[in-house]
Amino acid sequence: MAEVRIPVDLFNPGQVFACLGFVEAADILLGDATGRFAWDGDDATFTLSARGAENPAGTVLHFLETAQVSSLAPEGSNNDTENKWDVPTINIGPRAPFPYPDPDTPATLPAQIKGAEHLIVLDHWGDKTKRDNIKFWAGAGGYPGAALLRDACNLLKGISKKEAVIEDPFAFSAQQSSSFRFDWRRDYIPLDAGFSPNEHGSITMIGFPIVEILAALGLNHARPKRRTKLLYIYGVLFTEVAVPPLLMRAALTGSATSIPGASFRRFQMSLGWPGQEGQARCITDVQELPQKEDRI
Repeated sequence: MAEVRIPVDLFNPGQVFACLGFVEAADILLGDATGRFAWDGDDATFTLSARGAENPAGTVLHFLETAQVSSLAPEGSNNDTENKWDVPTINIGPRAPFPYPDPDTPATLPAQIKGAEHLIVLDHWGDKTKRDNIKFWAGAGGYPGAALLRDACNLLKGISKKEAVIEDPFAFSAQQSSSFRFDWRRDYIPLDAGFSPNEHGSITMIGFPIVEILAALGLNHARPKRRTKLLYIYGVLFTEVAVPPLLMRAALTGSATSIPGASFRRFQMSLGWPGQEGQARCITDVQELPQKEDRI
């Protein structure tokens, strides 16, 4: 087993979601992946472990920078065509399982990241179950999830050869015109900021594409708990030993665990409308909540 310890800001929901994304990806690429949060009150860290001798964070980042992104559509889909965003759409074939009904537009088709030997599917934004789909970017007819993912992956070229990025991946930044809106260091409310960068062609926002991609992946199987459309709760589990993805998924929902020797903390994230109400949302504030005694 190999492991790497990376800094994480627990008050940045995207980074917490991305830690789970790291484990999910490493489990697919290497196997036997586990994770462990630690926090001494000042600096928090996340330890990622996986099978083999390779640095698991470096392996995940290399996969992301070299893989090809496409959309997936079911047999007979109205979205199974070339689109104006230049994202190829792959028909998964007759009788193949599809995670949700064929959407009205290509915007919420599942996205696939495919490498030489592995592929990873991201599909949380189209979820039609009772779980919230945590879709923060603009409406269903807007820029599609697969295009946002493609654009973010294009910003990662060469990062797996940079030791500083592997040691602190959530600090990696790049000019990013649009995103999934999971890392609130990039976002803003024009009314609060006093102006809108979109109205100034000389301004390009700085984003954090590693966080955005891995956060989207981390939400495949787990979601924070929605209280209102602008209020969510997420949880972080602190254990003496690393735990598998299943327990990390359960903790992210904001419900405490009864694991001996473990502690659990909950955080509340508030959102706002950067534009027209009912469309895109962005994170505006995060606070830690008092501990409570519920169990999963």
